[in-house]
Amino acid sequence: MSLESDIKSLVKSLDLELYDTAIVNENDETIFRVSVVSDKMIEDGKREGVNMDTYVELTHLISPLLDVTSPVSGEYRLEVGSPGIERKLSNLNHYKMSIGEKISILATDKEKYKGKLLRVDGNKIFLEVDGKEVELEYPNIAKAKTYFEW
Repeated sequence: MSLESDIKSLVKSLDLELYDTAIVNENDETIFRVSVVSDKMIEDGKREGVNMDTYVELTHLISPLLDVTSPVSGEYRLEVGSPGIERKLSNLNHYKMSIGEKISILATDKEKYKGKLLRVDGNKIFLEVDGKEVELEYPNIAKAKTYFEW
């Protein structure tokens, strides 16, 4: 099994879904970041929140695994948490996990879209923009992210 599939199994054991893993460098420090979301839906496509105790528990589960299979060479810090309320959508699975949320898209033709993510069907992304349904092909999306209106 790969490190990511092992992490997915641990994440699933706590009723969570793995959103992403990333290796980032911040302030001369290497961080192995594991982002998770709840697998429980509450309303209107929104997910239940994850409490801090669950992040701590998951950190304690993942840490021994990383002692055996290090994600990077050299020193690093493990960080387990939420992907955030505003986050990049960089693969189809990210879109699927963001159904019901507001997203902003820049298409490859430079067209911009802002609206509620309705569904993902195969390679197609469906948004509600100004009361109308808009369909976009995933390969035609240059950049996308969730956003929050205050």
